[in-house]
Amino acid sequence: MKTDSTISRWHVRTLTVSGLLGALSIMLGMTPLGFIPVPTAAGHATIMHIPAILGAVLEGPKVGALTGLIFGLYSFFRATSPLFADPIIAIAPRILIGIVAYGVYRLTRSEALAAASGTFTNTAGVMGLAVLRGYLPKEAAWAIALTHGIPEIIVAVAITVIASKALRKVRR
Repeated sequence: MKTDSTISRWHVRTLTVSGLLGALSIMLGMTPLGFIPVPTAAGHATIMHIPAILGAVLEGPKVGALTGLIFGLYSFFRATSPLFADPIIAIAPRILIGIVAYGVYRLTRSEALAAASGTFTNTAGVMGLAVLRGYLPKEAAWAIALTHGIPEIIVAVAITVIASKALRKVRR
């Protein structure tokens, strides 16, 4: 049975780690560090979702979801297009990044599959909702998902695998 102090420490740790990873996500969005150059029409792959994946893999679904929520709120409040000014599109898929990444990691124990699944959740969630809510035709959403999503999955897998292994070593 958990004592009140154990529960309090757990909540403090969850909020602290979520806040730190959320701040990292925001910092990535505010600087060029969050955008890795790739040879696509967009010209870059975002890595702002990776802190939510890392939170899920290293700390669990609550940290992943809270970190994704911070990323989604940042995206919503800094929206420069009607697509991300829609709170459902800006926030909901970002919360699911951490939940899906955790579920896949829990089933497979693979950081790579968790990263790919979390990234896919973000891309599919945003593009799917953009079509359902009338912001994009499905052909445009598919084109964006393929040309933008695939490089983001590759980058997310590489960074997540390296970062999670390094962070596990530091924690020991």
